Amino acid sequence: MLFRYEVTMRIARIALIAAIAICLLASASLLFAADAVKERKGRVSVEVSVKAPAEAKEVRLWIPYPVSDANQTISDVAVTGDFTSKTVARDAKTGSSLLYVEWKGPSSGRQLTYAFTAGRKEVLSGNLADPGTTVPQAELKEFLDLSWLGKTEQRIRKEATQIIAGKTSTLDKARAVYAWVVDNMRRDPNAKACGLCDVERLLSERMGKCADVHTVFVALCRAAGVPARDLWGIRLPKTREGDMTKMQHCWAEFYLPGTGWVPVDAGDVHKIIHDRKLSAEDAKKLPERTYFFGSVDENRILLGTAHGKLTPPQSGGPLVYFMYPYAEADGKPLGEDINFNFGYTITFKEL
Repeated sequence: MLFRYEVTMRIARIALIAAIAICLLASASLLFAADAVKERKGRVSVEVSVKAPAEAKEVRLWIPYPVSDANQTISDVAVTGDFTSKTVARDAKTGSSLLYVEWKGPSSGRQLTYAFTAGRKEVLSGNLADPGTTVPQAELKEFLDLSWLGKTEQRIRKEATQIIAGKTSTLDKARAVYAWVVDNMRRDPNAKACGLCDVERLLSERMGKCADVHTVFVALCRAAGVPARDLWGIRLPKTREGDMTKMQHCWAEFYLPGTGWVPVDAGDVHKIIHDRKLSAEDAKKLPERTYFFGSVDENRILLGTAHGKLTPPQSGGPLVYFMYPYAEADGKPLGEDINFNFGYTITFKEL
């Protein structure tokens, strides 16, 4: 009897240990699944055949040059072509990198291939919390600046005051601005490129594309005392390979003390609402509405934040944003609609 009892107890102990191990494994699996992020990796190729007059004495080209950061890895960069010179420059104002190329003298053709491997991770901010600490004004003053708005600054400040009424924390203010932009603006499929970012017009018409709505988001956040900035990028095709020449996309970030920079993408929410023809009531129930406050998907590459005058400076006027390749021949901008059609294609192939 004693022997049988000991055997029974030993089996019970083994069963208990096994059960505990299974529970621990299950918990670890659930934890991993909850924290797992989606990733993409592929080869991006920018093929340029500049449509400039053969007799042009100087042709200059600027291309966004993405770099590695916490959310993306850029490697195996290759630049080939018949150019006279090339360099990777750093934008003097924003610190963003760009590829700068020159062709000197007349030529019947000006060719360049710029290729790189990009790995991109989904950004998940998780459960955001505001520690109640104040925003470091001195360190982030450039992301609170509204001087670029000119006479529209007072209108933005008045709008922001109404939007954040009763809100005291940085997180609540940013969330209120995001909700206002999502609910009160809509996508304009006819806007040029990613929009022209005319804030005065946008406050009246309340429709635009991704750069438009995020320019408004950034302006309202800054007016509310929340540091914010625009991010310029390009989408990856959701298929394994494809053309992405006109897939430029912009989103934004606001600064949350204790967390750092937090992404938002009201533009993608607007695109879903537009494409699905959703009513205002249905739009409020969109899971993407919640997701894109604090998270962005893996189907994008961050190109930088450069705008205005580039490095080295172009002869043409300041750029609203630097998401698209830009070229000049003898000091005159090439192409149409934010430099489209001067002769380039951008393609992607998944690895």
